[in-house]
Amino acid sequence: MFWQLKLRKKTARSRGTQRQRRSLLGAVLTALLVSACGNNQQTTTTTSPPGTTAAEGGTLVWARYGDADSLDPHRTTTTLSWQIFDQIYDTLLAFDDNGEIVANLAREWQVSDDGREVTFVLNEGITCHDGTPFDANDVKYTADRAIDSQNPSVTRGAWGPIESVDVVDPQTVRFRFQTPFAAFVSFMADPFASMICDSNQEFGGQFGVSQAVGTGPWQLVSWTRGDEIVLDRNPDYVRYGRPVQNEGAPYLERLVVRQIPEAQTRLAGLQTGEVQLIVNPPLDDLDAVRNDANLELHVAENTGQNFFFEFTVSRPPFNDIRARQAVAHAVDVDAALRVAFDEGLVERERCPISRGVFGNDQEFCAQHGYEHNPDRARELLAEMGYGANRPMEVILMTSTGDNRERMVQVFQSQLAQVGINAKIETMDIGTLNARVKQENERTSGISTFDMMDWAWFDPDILYQLWHSPGAYSGYQSPELDKLLERTRTTVDATQRREAVNDVMEYLLSNAVHIPLYTPGSLWVYATRSQVQGFKIGPFNRPVFNDVRLQ
Repeated sequence: MFWQLKLRKKTARSRGTQRQRRSLLGAVLTALLVSACGNNQQTTTTTSPPGTTAAEGGTLVWARYGDADSLDPHRTTTTLSWQIFDQIYDTLLAFDDNGEIVANLAREWQVSDDGREVTFVLNEGITCHDGTPFDANDVKYTADRAIDSQNPSVTRGAWGPIESVDVVDPQTVRFRFQTPFAAFVSFMADPFASMICDSNQEFGGQFGVSQAVGTGPWQLVSWTRGDEIVLDRNPDYVRYGRPVQNEGAPYLERLVVRQIPEAQTRLAGLQTGEVQLIVNPPLDDLDAVRNDANLELHVAENTGQNFFFEFTVSRPPFNDIRARQAVAHAVDVDAALRVAFDEGLVERERCPISRGVFGNDQEFCAQHGYEHNPDRARELLAEMGYGANRPMEVILMTSTGDNRERMVQVFQSQLAQVGINAKIETMDIGTLNARVKQENERTSGISTFDMMDWAWFDPDILYQLWHSPGAYSGYQSPELDKLLERTRTTVDATQRREAVNDVMEYLLSNAVHIPLYTPGSLWVYATRSQVQGFKIGPFNRPVFNDVRLQ
């Protein structure tokens, strides 16, 4: 299906009418508030070599393995979607190259002493793609829509329990919360908190499908489902907080995002010059890319993603901490990574939150985790009555993708050496999510554990994964719940870091969460050497503002 975007100029009168309609939206949510996201965040970028000239204008074709499912930030959580609408919309705040929170559409923000109010003051002169001014009413429209109980927003929980969103004046908006929520400020820099212009309400159900009006560096031209998305540069764009050097509109004239499911076909298109950028070339062909003078390889770092083991604790043996500890001691994660991945594609992770996320501290986490110690694993299993004549029988589940299947085969061999027979079951991620839930509800049968991955920009992911009664893995603990609640309501950065440490120590020492690695392997990009200025920004955000074609 092909959709052609038609931008509509609005009069001041029509905009006022929309304000009146929007004032009826009023929605109540649940609490949010402040914190900054920290640690070192690295990005990759290319520059023109000496003696060459990169020109402005032109079209870049970016080939990906799949299509977006929506361009509505409130209707999707997929990376394939947000990497597109992150180009179309902008956020109140932004992550800089170090993962720190900086001003963006909002030039300043203030958190009240009690942590229950956050006030943003907007930059003046920002315009939406349809030419209307962006102001505090657009912020209110976005937030009200995201948290409206009558609106099927998949991001409602991330906004927290908002009590009200008030327009103080055209450049000032105030969020009021029922209780403090420490992740709110950092969420305002995330693509899922993208600000959508209120003119989108005119499009009804076509918003996010054939229409999408924002303030970002690129504007939607067309979307041919299953084929390609076409974006043109926003000539009025002004850079406030995005981590780019170009302070104005992108240098490229057009960005075409094409769907090519087969990795080999994507690579062939890059080699012939049919496309100029691809994501996820075949991992077995990375050396060929590195050795091709016409191509350049880019590996995303500090993506916010984290692979880990989690256990079904609704039945034996993993309802016993010793069984979980035995698994943690049995696996040699570093050895498995060397077998499964080329050097530089992944990083060993020792924390329950990923590198680049506020609170990640590799040294602290190493003190509370479990080192490879097969003898100790055997001792723990013997205490439980397992041995050479009675191995522990379990199922190890994982999802398809990159080389993780090869990695779990290494784990399977390591577990067998200490007396744990792990049957491997591999499935797509949707099936795995459903299976984990099903296993948590069972009280008998062979128990399971899984190698799962999650990605988030803030340690609030710990609350979402482990707080009862909705704990993803089924593990529930009143003690852990109290620790998790403190990470949400503590707005002082130093005190919140301590709260996050307490949660990580609990998860690690109780072998509830066994960190494995942070994958750059999931997001490897390759470009033609003529592409200058391409950058992978914080948390795997491709940035095209600085791109020129040589």
